[in-house]
Amino acid sequence: MSLDRPPVTPHPAGPRSSPGSATPDDRAARVRFRRAITLMLLTLVAPGSAQLLAGNRQVGRVALRIWVGLIVVVVALLATGLVWHGMVFELASDTLVLGVFRFVLMALAVGWATLFMDAWRLGDPLTLRQPQRVAAVGVNGLLCFTVAGTLLFGAHVVGVQRELMSSMFSDGEATAATAGRYNVLLMGGDSGAGRVGLRPDSMTVASIDAETGRTVLISLPRNMANFSFRKGSTMDKQFPEGWTCDDCYLNAVSTWATDNPELFKKSKNPGIDATIDAIEGITDLRINYWAMVNMAGFTELVDAVGGVELTVRDRIPVGGLGDDVTGYIEPGVRTLDGHDTLWYARAREGSDDYSRMARQKCVMSAMLQQISPQSALRNFSDIAQAGSDMISTDVPNSEVGTFAQLALKARNEPVSTVSLVPPLINTADPDIELIQNRISNAIDRAEGKDAPKPSRKRTKTPTDMTGGSLGSMSEGYAANQAEDLGATC
Repeated sequence: MSLDRPPVTPHPAGPRSSPGSATPDDRAARVRFRRAITLMLLTLVAPGSAQLLAGNRQVGRVALRIWVGLIVVVVALLATGLVWHGMVFELASDTLVLGVFRFVLMALAVGWATLFMDAWRLGDPLTLRQPQRVAAVGVNGLLCFTVAGTLLFGAHVVGVQRELMSSMFSDGEATAATAGRYNVLLMGGDSGAGRVGLRPDSMTVASIDAETGRTVLISLPRNMANFSFRKGSTMDKQFPEGWTCDDCYLNAVSTWATDNPELFKKSKNPGIDATIDAIEGITDLRINYWAMVNMAGFTELVDAVGGVELTVRDRIPVGGLGDDVTGYIEPGVRTLDGHDTLWYARAREGSDDYSRMARQKCVMSAMLQQISPQSALRNFSDIAQAGSDMISTDVPNSEVGTFAQLALKARNEPVSTVSLVPPLINTADPDIELIQNRISNAIDRAEGKDAPKPSRKRTKTPTDMTGGSLGSMSEGYAANQAEDLGATC
């Protein structure tokens, strides 16, 4: 038997391909797939370029011109913003500009998504093999939804900012700084059960240097009595001898004016305007603007920025303002949420009003130092919502940019405090001349001018209660009279 193998007859179709080799069809399919992906990536980098290469060139030219124009505008704005920071804040507070910007972002989202879909069409998806077609659809969908989604989210943020500007700030006229300073009255609203009208629970004048942002906080106790109003004001005409009636305290001025609105015919907020008449009479400062803070909104704001880090010196009770104490904030350096931060600032159980005023200043200082532009941007929607619920003010839109710049400058400056409380001031019979001298000297020192150092004049006080603030009632709470508030908190 022969062992020779029979001759092999060649296959009519030619030699077979090895498993690892690619046929011309495979190579063509890969070329078509790379072309389809390239058209999508070109649309990502330069919208309209895919149409210039493989589609409607007129559409491509228009899209590219718009894209290049937007890049030029953005670069110009960024360059100008680096030199002139005020422009950025002014644009961010102009409702008309914000409305146009929002429309542009939405139009870009729709137009860019349309270009992505057209780039996918130009890639001839029906000529691709099934796995390649699925991959092309996935890439196109990812790019389309990522770009359009980012632009639409940006439009949403701009819309929130526009709504905030419209709802919170007024269209009133701006007032000029007095002696180089803006004086803004900050009030904490207290309209608890059983009370008639809105009564400010806390009153602080922020005297802000119009150039540097250096701030002096001047706090007035709600139980101050026996004072005069600004000369010539509505309240001065009604009480020419001053606010000297029995049980007449500073926080009751608002209620009286609210009950007598006919005396304030041109006023939208009689209670606030009357309070300003009182504070201007006491401090001899001209108030530029006011802001009323709602306590519930304050809680939301603190939560929106992720809490505030505070040094808790004693156990602070939660509750006690007409209700039972439900718990305590324990001592230590703690990051408090909105609920606990509010009670840290408000608690009076086991302490006094003046300790509470000191704690409130520490909260102001912490928020000024700890809320960075980055955290504000990350939590912008929540902050804007909390802000619209928290604050009512007469600061006009045109001044928002100015105060935003000053706030950024103030973060790098120490904050001084003057509190018109015992042992410095007898709130039942205040020495107005002493008060105005103290305020004037504190402002001079903040501006670097020579001024007398604070004297140690004290009034008799019935207790050494501390209530969680550094110091005592008889010696004075450090945060109430400080050259550098942050160092005392």
